[in-house]
Amino acid sequence: MEAQTTGGKPTWDEVRDKDGGMDNPNDVLGIDAGKASQANPPESAGSRYATRPDEIGDRTRIHLLGTGAIGKLVAHSLRGVPNPPPITLILHRYRLLEAWQKGKKVITIQDGNDENIKVARGGFDVELMAEVRQQHGVTLSKTSPDVYDLAGEEGRPHEVAEQMKALQQQEAEERVASQAGLKDPRTTAPDARNPSERTSSTPAKPHRYYQRYPQAARAISSSAIDNLIVTVKAPQTIAALSAIAHRLNQTSTICFLQNGLGIVDEMNDKLFPDIATRPNYIQGVITHGANTPPHIADRDPFFAIHAGHGTIALSPLPKAGFQQSSTPSEGKNWGAELSPTTRYLMRALTRTPVLCAVGFTPTELLQQQLEKLAVNSVLNPLTAVLDARNGSLLYNLALTRTMRMLLAETSLVMRSLPELQNIPNVNQRFSAERLEHLVVGVANRTQDNISSMLADVRAGRRTEIDYINGYIVRRGEELGIKCVVNYAIMQTVLGKALMTNREARDAVPMERDLNAET
Repeated sequence: MEAQTTGGKPTWDEVRDKDGGMDNPNDVLGIDAGKASQANPPESAGSRYATRPDEIGDRTRIHLLGTGAIGKLVAHSLRGVPNPPPITLILHRYRLLEAWQKGKKVITIQDGNDENIKVARGGFDVELMAEVRQQHGVTLSKTSPDVYDLAGEEGRPHEVAEQMKALQQQEAEERVASQAGLKDPRTTAPDARNPSERTSSTPAKPHRYYQRYPQAARAISSSAIDNLIVTVKAPQTIAALSAIAHRLNQTSTICFLQNGLGIVDEMNDKLFPDIATRPNYIQGVITHGANTPPHIADRDPFFAIHAGHGTIALSPLPKAGFQQSSTPSEGKNWGAELSPTTRYLMRALTRTPVLCAVGFTPTELLQQQLEKLAVNSVLNPLTAVLDARNGSLLYNLALTRTMRMLLAETSLVMRSLPELQNIPNVNQRFSAERLEHLVVGVANRTQDNISSMLADVRAGRRTEIDYINGYIVRRGEELGIKCVVNYAIMQTVLGKALMTNREARDAVPMERDLNAET
């Protein structure tokens, strides 16, 4: 798609937040999203594949990565406010793109179990996430040959992988040096970041994914992303962001709405190690419940049921991470240094009534994350192993003893975290007795529900156990605390997930599933 030039677009340095932007969150960017939408009409709901990099409304555009039940709920809610921001859905499979183009191009949300309360909203743009392949720790572009294909010519696979890594690093350094102050590195094509074709004289050809779906390349965008909401599960986050990392830089903001802890640290280590070019982060703790019944997902993958109304707690994260006793900087003006995209995304979410989003300081949000982590570290793995609903854990002395052993380790780790030292009432807030009270309360309120981890295990999918109990084990090791019960339950869940995954692979498929991996 040809880019069209528009003149007079303000730079970030020219942006001013004159009136605080509380009534219109787009004021923080100096652009009214309603006017932008009028300047670039949606043509028809979802008729375009991807956004153009120089559209007038792109700085207010919100990209959403992850079209699961929570992702659909968030996108649907954002489009329901007056003067809504433009939203682009980043689809991770070509089959989903086909379903969108052939369908009504709307997201439908049902409120609870009442089938008469359904609201369909359109006006979304869609694009396809580029396929990212990783072999021996090397990220390959769509035209790069496989490491194993080059192994016979250049050496063994791990030796070829090391050569590719060296070339990619050299290319990255040359690109940074040549583009310093001259060009936005986010608009560099992904192929430029993966010069692995240098390792072979064989002409590069598209990977088999693009050979099977020749139209896929048309739906992939390389335009810059300023505002990104991530709702994919924690284990898939690194792989998903790898495909769009070149479109993000230090002015972008990523909002994470996920379970578990530790994904931000892993992302900084693998994708954004340089703090100077690292995007801004917003962490969210979401208590909404949403699901998509499998029998409906087969015919309409853009449908979801808003099963439980909740809230979203939001907070910008410090780029350098949490430091011990980081509370003094969180005074009345702690948000004064936030980037324009961070303020814009915070206001866009907090002005959406259905989401009930509220902003907190980073330290307060961390404590809320840890409370939710403690609850999930008991309910999720135990229900996954027992293949039972949440209420099955209640009024069972043997399971209560297991719960208390898990929470004893979790409580000790959380009360010992350096990030929470010198904060009042930490010992009381994260005592084993209070954490048990939280677990029992959630189990009572959701006794008829199936945990997300149990759903993943039943479907043979990878679970989030590494970012729940695994996080507790890792932080315990850093503090010299051996969390043997959490480690044992984590390994048990991993083992059961592997068993069901093998069973799923051996099963004979009986129907076409739009959500199935190709």
